[in-house]
Amino acid sequence: MPPVTDKTLIPPSPSEDDYVRQVASAEPPALLSETDPFALFDAWFQEAVQKEANDANAMALATVDADGLPDVRMVLLKSVDADGFVFYTNLESAKGQELASQPKAALLFHWKSLRRQVRIRGTVTPTTAEEADAYFATRARPAQLGAWASDQSRTLPDRLALEKKIAEVGLRYGLGKVPRPPHWSGFRVAPQSLEFWRDRPFRLHERLVFERATGGWTTRRLFP
Repeated sequence: MPPVTDKTLIPPSPSEDDYVRQVASAEPPALLSETDPFALFDAWFQEAVQKEANDANAMALATVDADGLPDVRMVLLKSVDADGFVFYTNLESAKGQELASQPKAALLFHWKSLRRQVRIRGTVTPTTAEEADAYFATRARPAQLGAWASDQSRTLPDRLALEKKIAEVGLRYGLGKVPRPPHWSGFRVAPQSLEFWRDRPFRLHERLVFERATGGWTTRRLFP
């Protein structure tokens, strides 16, 4: 097996002919809308739901630990409105503890099939208990049991230990309703900035940034 650094494993940069073919098949180069960032996000997201192979709501969540070292992982967006982007997790997990200590985060949506991405940076607040209860009630029962059974981010001796805990939780609740665990809830990222990026040929990409200001949003374009 060749080493992971072997250049044959990394796709080469596109040639000029490759870019010419991309131009021929690309969407019309209309400029991004400089209006409401949430309306633009919704339009892009709805298109991603139709065209992405799976998990159009997947987003990278970046936090920092107690030493200031960045940490990033994929989570799923569960709701979005003018107040922010919501996801749910175990509050005792690494990301839960990091957000409790440093309530700021960055998000990244990358829709490869659309050649688009959205970057978001902002402050983080907990969702309400009512919001968390309402979402938890929509989860499949095995996922509800898993939320009780998993000591997320902590050492797992072996797979059997997890399956045993899931079985124990299942016996505890029988066929009854599974309540939301007290250590499981949601976070809302209220954006201070959103950057919309769209692929253009020859790496001359289009970038539009919305930044929160008193009474609304300011916009500016960035060099690619």
